[in-house]
Amino acid sequence: MKNIPNCTRCGSEFTYEDRDLYICPECGYEWKENKEPETTTPTETIIKDAFGNILKDGDNVTIIKDIKVKGSSSAIKVGVKIKGIRLIEEVNGHNIEAKVPGFGSMLLKSEVVKKAN
Repeated sequence: MKNIPNCTRCGSEFTYEDRDLYICPECGYEWKENKEPETTTPTETIIKDAFGNILKDGDNVTIIKDIKVKGSSSAIKVGVKIKGIRLIEEVNGHNIEAKVPGFGSMLLKSEVVKKAN
């Protein structure tokens, strides 16, 4: 049995071989055997929701647990749908910028959202 390498871009161990290519199902990267991986500048970080789904700019998400909002007496409740998120460089653990209905623009952590269909 042939040893299949981890993804050279995201490090996933779930890569598979298809003819002369290795394919990563998590980030979608494809590369040829014995070929140096393509480099991107700057390096892309992969952001996943609470269930491991890869998030992209413009995705719609749903809140999976109540979130207390600093400076507000109310909280963002479970099930709130947020449209058109924007992925950002991590700031204090927050890596999503979004307009939350009833609260306005704010930063969220990817582990409190799930990708909406």
